[in-house]
Amino acid sequence: MKTPDRLSLLTPRLMLRPSGPGYFARAFAIRSNWEVGRNLSHAQFPPDAAHMASWFDGHAAEWTAGTAYRFAILHEDRTIGLIDVNDIDGATGELGYWLDRAAWGQGFAAEAGEAIVDFSFGSAGLTSLVAGHVADNLASARVLEKLGFTGIGEVSIFSQSRQAEIMQKRLRLDLR
Repeated sequence: MKTPDRLSLLTPRLMLRPSGPGYFARAFAIRSNWEVGRNLSHAQFPPDAAHMASWFDGHAAEWTAGTAYRFAILHEDRTIGLIDVNDIDGATGELGYWLDRAAWGQGFAAEAGEAIVDFSFGSAGLTSLVAGHVADNLASARVLEKLGFTGIGEVSIFSQSRQAEIMQKRLRLDLR
């Protein structure tokens, strides 16, 4: 499978730029809000600055290896979140995203999600995407439903942010 170029994606209101160290400070501020962090099952809360900076440092290498494609989401030149396709294995990847609390309820997640789905099935050559959301995160459920994902089950997982077992709804979207 060919690794896609590290190019920005444009939507009517957003620019999605390949992520890297330059987005760390703003992303750290966003992730430091409990309302954002509580919905991220694999992310520590509060976030550890050194660990998160190291994660951002690795984004370009992940892209080159074809294991993850991570984008900063910008609205009016301000970073409002991050969206990615990660854990790529063969032709399947996992969609993930998080947005600044101030950006919730404005359709940005679905708009960025549409661009990433198109990128994943086009430039990245994937044929299926999976995603998950905490069972009590109904807004994320609606975003994934808008994108065409359908439920494939629930799993009990340990949430790093909540430091507790949670139910995660799992979904899938296949290339049509």
